[in-house]
Amino acid sequence: MMADYAFSMSRSPDECSDIPGGVRVVATLEEMPLLLSADDFENSLDAVRAAAAGPIKGIFGPESLTWRVDREAAVFLGAGRALLLQLAHPWVAAAISEHSKTFADPVGRFHRTFNITFTMVFGTLDQALVAARRLHRRHTVVTGSLPHAAGRYEAGSSYRANEVSALQWVHATLVETALQTHDLVLPALTSSEREQYWTEAKLYAALFGIRPADLPADWTSFAAYTEAMAQSDNLAVSPAARDIAQQIFSGRATGLRVPKWYRALTAHLLPERLREEFGFEFGEHEARSMKRALTWIRRVYPRLPMRLRAVGPYQEALARLRGDQQPDFAVRWLNRLWIGRPTME
Repeated sequence: MMADYAFSMSRSPDECSDIPGGVRVVATLEEMPLLLSADDFENSLDAVRAAAAGPIKGIFGPESLTWRVDREAAVFLGAGRALLLQLAHPWVAAAISEHSKTFADPVGRFHRTFNITFTMVFGTLDQALVAARRLHRRHTVVTGSLPHAAGRYEAGSSYRANEVSALQWVHATLVETALQTHDLVLPALTSSEREQYWTEAKLYAALFGIRPADLPADWTSFAAYTEAMAQSDNLAVSPAARDIAQQIFSGRATGLRVPKWYRALTAHLLPERLREEFGFEFGEHEARSMKRALTWIRRVYPRLPMRLRAVGPYQEALARLRGDQQPDFAVRWLNRLWIGRPTME
């Protein structure tokens, strides 16, 4: 998901305008493609290096809220929501449709994506920066033209992975969804903890070349930004987006049938307009199915030992901090499940 897009930074103040949430966005994006330069990207990584917890702890470290939230397997309850919100941006849908190997190799695509993202979060400082550069190189070849008009974007208008608005939105969907799903099954973060999580999320964004100035200043502004985006014509479900969603949620793309309760939960978590545009239903039957599943998950999940709850890369990071030369067999097995390899790169 995140691995297909990047921000653009090179612009002057008169090329931007404000929207609710304190975020400055390009006024006429189709006419002014703003690409992230190599210097912009490396300057952003320099800022990450300066703010990182340490060479071994990595970008965030064990005291961070990022580790506390992102370690939880329960966060993947929101994976469908995050994907659909990303697909609702016509540039993102077109990029996935035309450049991604999601359908040809869905499991490999999952592993490659989370190998990069988990390495950025839980890897050493050097591992995180290497993963960021690898992702940036991948972004440079993701370009094309929209085959159909959608929302504010005309048919034939160009998109590029290294462009500001698409990646800004992708980053937002991941941050917002992580906290929503965490709070579904675990004690909700306090207001101050949400602020801390957002502060750390801005550092995570810098790994993609996103400057703090291009992000909302605080959690309240961030929530206003996501609400404004959900109501704007920057988001519109294109034919490509509907096709991808249908293939994934029908199981045709992966060979795995999506449970009805999970489809219902995903529909519930979407803004109503986008839910309707994707053709997802959420009536009484779907609400009951979701409620039964969540009741069971909320009862069982918090009681599981952390060895079962936490994703493999988090457990590998803890082993690294203990001074272990490599994680144990169980962690290596979990890593194969989450990232398709025994250890982070």
